[in-house]
Amino acid sequence: MKRLERTLTEIAISLVFVILAMVLFGVHEKKTEEKKPKEAKEEAVMRREADREMRGVWVASVENLDYPAVPTASAEELRAQADAVLDGVDRMGFNAIFLQVRPCSDAFYPSEIYPFSRYLTGQQGLAPDSEFDPLAYWVEEAHKRGLELHAWINPYRIARDLAEWQSLAEGSPARQHPDWVVQYQEGYYFNPALPEVRDLVIGGVTEIIENYQVDGIHLDDYFYPGADFNDGVSYAAFGADFPDIGDWRRNNVNLLVQGLDTAIHEVKPDLEFGVSPAGIWASNTMHPEGSATTSSFSSYFSLYADSRTWVREGWVDYIAPQLYWEMGHATADFSALLEWWSGVVKEAEDKNVKLYVGLADYKTAEAGEDGNNPWYGGSQVERQMGACKENDAVGGTIHFRYGLIAGCPPIQQVLGQAYLKD
Repeated sequence: MKRLERTLTEIAISLVFVILAMVLFGVHEKKTEEKKPKEAKEEAVMRREADREMRGVWVASVENLDYPAVPTASAEELRAQADAVLDGVDRMGFNAIFLQVRPCSDAFYPSEIYPFSRYLTGQQGLAPDSEFDPLAYWVEEAHKRGLELHAWINPYRIARDLAEWQSLAEGSPARQHPDWVVQYQEGYYFNPALPEVRDLVIGGVTEIIENYQVDGIHLDDYFYPGADFNDGVSYAAFGADFPDIGDWRRNNVNLLVQGLDTAIHEVKPDLEFGVSPAGIWASNTMHPEGSATTSSFSSYFSLYADSRTWVREGWVDYIAPQLYWEMGHATADFSALLEWWSGVVKEAEDKNVKLYVGLADYKTAEAGEDGNNPWYGGSQVERQMGACKENDAVGGTIHFRYGLIAGCPPIQQVLGQAYLKD
């Protein structure tokens, strides 16, 4: 009997321990959940949804325009400069940052493909101290503030001049594959015709989205740098199906954009991918389907970027044309361009491509005290933002660029009236 009692007692004690362990485990799990901060991505999306529009700003790293203002390997200084920009962006009412993380076939994060940027630390390939990861910090701190962080890359540019070319790190893809490189005027570029170059760019983007919780991938407006690009050998090798070299070049860029669209959404189906092309696809004086403008510069003919096709095919989640001219401009009227781009997006309505309009806030900063300048005082930007808001095809605006906006009270006033009154 005593043995039975002892057995029952041992079982009871064991059950108590099991139950206690389960309770403690449950409490631990609950506490862990309580302590875990709200998913940063969800916070950012919530802010966009609350605003119901894109309120973006470009933060440029090339030539140290916005970040960092001065190259440094100091993690402390890089954090402080990032905080200053992030706080300014938040204070002015933006909800998304487009941070340039690859200005010249380099990286603002530790990469197995590209060396650290010279614009970050002062020397290409030199890492920040203390194993600091700038992109990880930007993503984390942006999300803490409810801001989206989109990674902005330039796909083809390697070096802007001979000095930059000569200072490339040994680990640069351009050093490892000089046969992929074409010199054009003072600059150096990867050849858009080569499948290996497309793989390089796509691989670099995949690396970002697999390692960072960025909210989007963003390409700027630089593609082929000019009509006299030295790609005759590549055209002979790859262009048999294209009697016109311009069509062949446009197809090369199309293949990159389409490839990026596929690769990005295979990894993260909901990630935003978009491009901010030059604002004039083509004037109708040069192409019958172009805009009611007369400028001879266009993305279609000058840069071989057929941005309208990207919308029509649904290869981008958004298009953000840079409409950097004032209303009533003689050769590139803002209103005419806004109407044209609105039509492009509406014609491809089934593709669900958003239209974000790139605005030239920087021109107000550059106008200074010149009262005869149409950009003086911020009224031009205010009118353009109003026109975009009234246009049901426009999902918001992106403003260029942070550093000049931060030093321009008239633009800050315009933004405050538009963004902070809500």
